[in-house]
Parts: sequence; C-alpha cells; structure tokens
Amino acid sequence: MKSSALVEIKGAGNILFERSRRARRLNITIRPVKGVRVAVPCWMTFEEAHKIVSGRSAWIRKHTLRMEEERLKCKALTKDLPLPERKEAKNKIIKRVEALALEHAFHYNRIIIRNQKTRWGSCSAKNNINLNIKLARLPNELLDYVVLHELVHTRIKNHGSRFWGELDKILGNAKKIDAKMKPYRLDLL
Repeated sequence: MKSSALVEIKGAGNILFERSRRARRLNITIRPVKGVRVAVPCWMTFEEAHKIVSGRSAWIRKHTLRMEEERLKCKALTKDLPLPERKEAKNKIIKRVEALALEHAFHYNRIIIRNQKTRWGSCSAKNNINLNIKLARLPNELLDYVVLHELVHTRIKNHGSRFWGELDKILGNAKKIDAKMKPYRLDLL
C-alpha cells in the first residue's frame, strides 16, 4: 500500500495524497507555499480519494487563489519592513519584553527568540517567553501586542474571558489589535 503520491488533478494542479493513520475521514488542506495536501484515511483507497478530490477541484482552485491573494497582500505589507540583522532584531524584542514587563509588573523566567514557522510567540508552564524573531519587522503596536499577550500568559495560562479581560485592561480592545495581526500571518512562512 502506497504511503504518498503526487497527483495532478485537472483544474486544481498538483496535489499530494498522503496515507494517514490519524485521519478518520478524507481531509483536504491548502497551505501557502507547500500547496494542497490530502490526508487519506487507512480504510480508503487512493483511487477513491482521487475521485472525491477531483469532484472538489473547483473548491480547491478557489481557495488556492484566495491563499495566493493573501500571500501577495502580506508581501506588500512587509516589503517596506525589512528584518533587521539577527542581533539587532533580538535586542529590539528583548528590550520591549523587559520594558513592558517592568511597566505592568509581569514576571517571567527566560526570553527565547527563534525563527519560527507557525507562531508569533508562546509562554511555557515555567513562564519562559518564546518569541519569533520576525516580530522585529512588525509595527511597534503589533510587537507590543504579542509581547503583552505572552506576558499575560505568565498569569493566566489559557485564552478564557479572564485572559482577554486582563489584556483589555492593558491595551484597551485587545481583540481589535489581534485582528490587525491577521494580514501578517503569512509572514511566518
């Protein structure tokens, strides 16, 4: 039994079919840069999957085009925001974490800066703050939002109403600022 196959579907282009033990049903994923992937459950043949996906070619094409538009918008937004040298970027982010933590009386363990592909930041159970180096190229308002978001996680470890209430006390309308992050999400890739 094949574990994967790259197949050209008329009207949708090249699609990667991969056998998945975890998939309970056929799952089509459209990812920027990586393209279209189909998770095929073990109980389904690749031929059956191909037939189903062929019937969804218009849907795949529509969403692939939308993903490309989003990628181009993100590229336009960030073209004038060059990523500073690594050392400079790290220093900028660390200084903002230190300043905002001091200003709002937050306590954290360590700051870790990495080039991540899927998230802007996270906070561990030990209150280690992990941040993406690409934050250095975002507007200061958004950098501060991500930093404060993670600092609030040092007190509240979930995204419940208490978390958003705490963040709102600091930022005003945190959800509104969070929405401003959306056009930059493809910059992570």
